Amino acid sequence: MSQGPRSGLAAVSSALLAMSRHLEVRDVLKTIVASARELLDAQYAALGVPDDHGGFAQFVVDGVSDAQWKAIGPLPRRHGILAAMLDEARPERLADVRKDPRFEGWPASHPDMSDFLGLPIRDGEEVIGALFLANKRCAKPEGGCGFTEEDEELLAILAQHAAIALTNARLYERSRELTIAEERSRLAHELHDAVSQKLFSLRLTAQAAAALVDRDPARAKGELHQVAALAAEAADELRAAVVELRPAGLDEDGLIATLRNQTQVLDRAHTARVTFTAGGFRALPAAQEEAVLRVAQEALHNALRHSGAQHVRVTVDRRGRGAVLRVADDGSGFDPKAVRRAGRHLGLVSMRDRAGGVGGTLTVHAEPGRGTTIEMEVPGG
Repeated sequence: MSQGPRSGLAAVSSALLAMSRHLEVRDVLKTIVASARELLDAQYAALGVPDDHGGFAQFVVDGVSDAQWKAIGPLPRRHGILAAMLDEARPERLADVRKDPRFEGWPASHPDMSDFLGLPIRDGEEVIGALFLANKRCAKPEGGCGFTEEDEELLAILAQHAAIALTNARLYERSRELTIAEERSRLAHELHDAVSQKLFSLRLTAQAAAALVDRDPARAKGELHQVAALAAEAADELRAAVVELRPAGLDEDGLIATLRNQTQVLDRAHTARVTFTAGGFRALPAAQEEAVLRVAQEALHNALRHSGAQHVRVTVDRRGRGAVLRVADDGSGFDPKAVRRAGRHLGLVSMRDRAGGVGGTLTVHAEPGRGTTIEMEVPGG
């Protein structure tokens, strides 16, 4: 085999590895487009994911600056060559896209393109997207296309694996949406139980104070102090739950600030001391940061609700390109083997699933009477 094909296969391998590192759909799309453009040495590349209304749900480009893309305007409609790629589901290799009878012109500010290579991305019989490449960086044969048959074969391999990566990313996002819905349901249930108990106690105490106000003012005053304390506890429960129900803070503030805020709220809401420290942390991919946050929340929930701990320590430290989360408490601990035999999980299964879902690991150190430490390591980007 010549050196050229070997280089092409090595480049395909690198592209496939790059795609496999991402779980977010948008990240996968961007990686596919960038890999295709680099693989075939094209000036421009794009990937369109169709919607059900004659347009594109997503359209990712590479080789066009942000300013230029903004000037081009809204996402393209499905017409001309773009429509043919999706509707006819066959490769298109053209010497000059502008001379094709289906060509309908460019929007203002659109870069000029000549030779063109496009391939559908298929999941079985369904076309889930299309890859477009333009302006091969090479000497063009007279009246011919710069993209070769070998380019088309390489892009076909990439498109097949792109379908797998895109389908996996979609499944991951759906799974995460279900997990978030389950998490919200759990928190809503806990919020209902905790606050309902506080409000029930508050109502009884207020009734007792009202009954005592005339015949025993001193005792009534004591009951009113208890009403104030119960109201404060209910407010703390609400604040803690609201913080857990607001994942947007992760996008806006980052993992470290979000964890710090949540531990501060939990420290105020519970009798146990809750502390947080971070050392040398670097930002992680979005999916990993969310997984770390959710594992921290689950571990904190277990420590504060079930362990009887006096102190819960949360730490996040850098490890290589990734990070290590530790949630350690000085509570009652447990025997992991006994818990498994009893069919109880204390959220450990879901925490392991979250860690494994982003390429990480989860370790549990626990002994009866000696506290519990949950450790999660993620690899980073």
